[in-house]
Amino acid sequence: MSQLKKNKAFIVEYMNALSGQEKTREKLEKYNADPRLIDYIMFIDSIFPKYEVNIEEMLAEDDKVIVRVRFRGMHEGEIMGFPATHKWVEYPFVVRYQIKDRKITHSWVIADNLVLAEAIGLKRLPSKHPK
Repeated sequence: MSQLKKNKAFIVEYMNALSGQEKTREKLEKYNADPRLIDYIMFIDSIFPKYEVNIEEMLAEDDKVIVRVRFRGMHEGEIMGFPATHKWVEYPFVVRYQIKDRKITHSWVIADNLVLAEAIGLKRLPSKHPK
């Protein structure tokens, strides 16, 4: 199996191990050597406990894997100053992983916080600016 296929298989294994499960530091450290990503996932899991992720698209090149993901979780904790709504939230995000020796060494996440804000029930922003 090529290294690109191994890296993609590793990310599928990683996401399947976490999706719908409590994200413990021990479990995250099994796959991650990126402390910022571990802290970020622990933070998000405190707001959306046992959130799920579903891979929609995956690309690999060299030691990097880019994944377009669909996030789904129950909003149970405060985020951006807004209390828990106990609503199901679903939104897309993209993450780029850098992998070495079956560990994520660096990551870069792009999430649309406006979609997230609307999903937890915030009103839409006005379409036109007032004069």
